[in-house]
Amino acid sequence: MISASNISLSYGTQVLFKDVNIKFSSGNCYGIIGANGAGKSTFMKILSGEIEPDSGTITITPGERMAVLKQNHFEFNEFSVLDTVIMGHKKLYDVKKEREAIYQKEDFTDEDGIRASELETEFAEMGGWEAESDAATLLSSIGVPSALHEKLMKDIEDTDKVRVLLAQALFGNPDILLLDEPTNHLDLESIVFLENFLLDFKNTVIVVSHDRHFLNTVCTHIADVDFGKITMYVGNYDFWYASSQIAARQAKDEKKRADEKIAELKEFIQRFASNVAKSRQATSRRKLIEKLTVDDIKPSSRRFPYVAFKPSREIGNKVLEINGLSYENAGEKLLDNLSLIVEPKDKIAFVGPMHSSKTAFFDIISDRMKQNSGDFGWGVTTSVSYFPKDNDYLFQTDDTIFSWLARFAPADSDETFIRSFLGRMLFSGDEVFKKVSVLSGGEKVRCVLSKMMLENCNVLIFDEPTSHLDLESIQSLNNGLIDFKGVILFNSHDHEFISSVANRIIEFTENGIIDRREGFDDYLADESVREKRNQLSGGKEIKLSI
Repeated sequence: MISASNISLSYGTQVLFKDVNIKFSSGNCYGIIGANGAGKSTFMKILSGEIEPDSGTITITPGERMAVLKQNHFEFNEFSVLDTVIMGHKKLYDVKKEREAIYQKEDFTDEDGIRASELETEFAEMGGWEAESDAATLLSSIGVPSALHEKLMKDIEDTDKVRVLLAQALFGNPDILLLDEPTNHLDLESIVFLENFLLDFKNTVIVVSHDRHFLNTVCTHIADVDFGKITMYVGNYDFWYASSQIAARQAKDEKKRADEKIAELKEFIQRFASNVAKSRQATSRRKLIEKLTVDDIKPSSRRFPYVAFKPSREIGNKVLEINGLSYENAGEKLLDNLSLIVEPKDKIAFVGPMHSSKTAFFDIISDRMKQNSGDFGWGVTTSVSYFPKDNDYLFQTDDTIFSWLARFAPADSDETFIRSFLGRMLFSGDEVFKKVSVLSGGEKVRCVLSKMMLENCNVLIFDEPTSHLDLESIQSLNNGLIDFKGVILFNSHDHEFISSVANRIIEFTENGIIDRREGFDDYLADESVREKRNQLSGGKEIKLSI
């Protein structure tokens, strides 16, 4: 168990935490959520001891070992991959190295023999004889091939370093596990391994992640960082979101009778508990939820932007036809004789590791870039709005947020209309006069989404729209696209986003595309997809990433 008592931390006039009291118990997985800049990663560093709070204490049950997912990718450059993993269990690693040093002595003394005997006992008790094989198994399970295990960390790719550091944190069955964005740079197979690992893990897990599918799969509790406080909720992210939305709606509806409110919340709790019973965490999570009372469900103070896309014209039967599209950049072939037809009601997720190819494809069909050969044609009823991955070119101006958005608003729009629109996207008061050139990544995304909403198009193209957004904005965009009546072409690293929006999956591989009219979860389970992927790769095993 680990607990925080009266934790406070400020940077200048910015108060991150004030008198925070929270306890994390064994057997549970806690998801830390909060808006960008709320202090999620800072709180994790306080828990790990990396940052000293202004006041308050962190208490860990005596004798328990904590493991932390390291963020410094260069910290272990001079160590082998295997040793880096074993270093996750510091005491075991220290015993291992001292033991090896004694046996390498040329003048081995009686005292060395006694010490060696003590170390052998400690080494065996901590599972030292299995350490290297356990580390190797862990590495392979998380996508680090055996050919890299003896290499120095400085000699492997940065994406592999991320995996090695994750294996280091998981190694040796720690009592408390702190993971900050553990799914970054992992392929889907590795994420599934991590999810299963944490579902079977019996100790305490505290995780920060923007991956809602991951939070929904592994978490028994959500800890919400907001306004300097941390509030604990039972359930996963979806339960937190849905219950807080119901509570917020009821709080606004003062005319609704109290017993009606109670009935609605009780029905929600029972429905969720029934769904939880089907998950691997059924036992622990269902018990927690069934202990809930209506009074435990509170409205969140978190603000969600309003995202809704309303086409001004219904789309016709012809949407987009692509014939033999090819494009290469600096000698690299990104698109090779690509042909496909997009039909009405298609919501297509483009997946796979060929990120540059997906961006080139979106740029070409949005007329931002010219193909080398082939052609494409949009239907006469289509109107297209594009969210580019690199949107900086849109903000190279001295405009304020207000004047920038006014350029895309209808001609008869007045100040009240624009201010109201910006307010729904969480730009309020004098903030609307901030220069767009100094906006954060997340603020720029909200501006581009505002522009797209004003364009009222019936075809939306998104190139990684979720990358800079907090969970609240991702949830709002997700809901907006589920409700959208037109055609969507998009890619994203968010599993939940893809699975809840897409009804067609197109995977880009080095040797062609795989095209299936099915949802993402069905696509992942589709044996014909694996066969097609192996066929395209000439028998080479390719792991899917998004």
